[in-house]
Amino acid sequence: MSSTPERGVLWLVATPIGNLADLTDRAVEALRRADLILAEDTRRTRTLLSRFDIHRPLESFDAHKERRAAERIVERLAGGAAVALVSDAGTPGVSDPGARLVRLALAAGLRVSPIPGASAVACAAAAAGVEGPFRFGGFLTRKGAARRRELAALRAETVPVVLFESPRRLGETLTELAGELGAERGAVVCRELTKLHEEIVAGTLESLASRFSGEVLGEVTFVVFPAELEAGEAVFREADRPSIAPRVLAARLREEGLAPSRISRVLEDLLGLPHKEAYRIAHEGP
Repeated sequence: MSSTPERGVLWLVATPIGNLADLTDRAVEALRRADLILAEDTRRTRTLLSRFDIHRPLESFDAHKERRAAERIVERLAGGAAVALVSDAGTPGVSDPGARLVRLALAAGLRVSPIPGASAVACAAAAAGVEGPFRFGGFLTRKGAARRRELAALRAETVPVVLFESPRRLGETLTELAGELGAERGAVVCRELTKLHEEIVAGTLESLASRFSGEVLGEVTFVVFPAELEAGEAVFREADRPSIAPRVLAARLREEGLAPSRISRVLEDLLGLPHKEAYRIAHEGP
């Protein structure tokens, strides 16, 4: 970013999704130079600004206020103001306020400049082991025909889908998805990404619905894998059990010289594995 103050620019400043240390140097510089900072929630943004000793004019810019304020902000931009738009977490305008303001600014021929940073979408996709293309679905519509269409689209989806959900509705949503998409559909729930109590859990929709059926705290992003991903489904079914402990135990017993038949019996008796599965793991070899 140039040392000369920029004029007539709308900065889309990505903010941390949890850990405040993830705010980039460019983001800090833009916020310090902005004539106005537009924030989804001024209370949360003040905490961020205070952490970095930033003192600039701050204005609330939530979904309701965007409709009324967007044209006024575009006029300020046209007059040469530098405006920084932030959301509570992540990149503004992606399932957060700001998209209409961006479209108006572009239509007016004004400069729009994204300043990238932490992304719950990219973090969840990476943490879920997504390989290749995926789709971002944001929040599912709460109810009605639109939600039914979205669920139908998920049933037919051929790539992983990253979704947001309120912690209060996570268990209910996972239960509904298990019923609509199939209990064995693979998924990964990411809770409190980048924060102290970060939790990333893989499993089937059915097992995850059970795991998160009670009180859930924090921000949630989750990934639903397509039915066609057979290898992935096998991995998630494996994740439903305590862990990969059967194979770890089998490997240790093998190192101690136990015969496959003995290993198989130990896996059955100690871990409760079905005979065929215990036999297969015991005979897999190192």
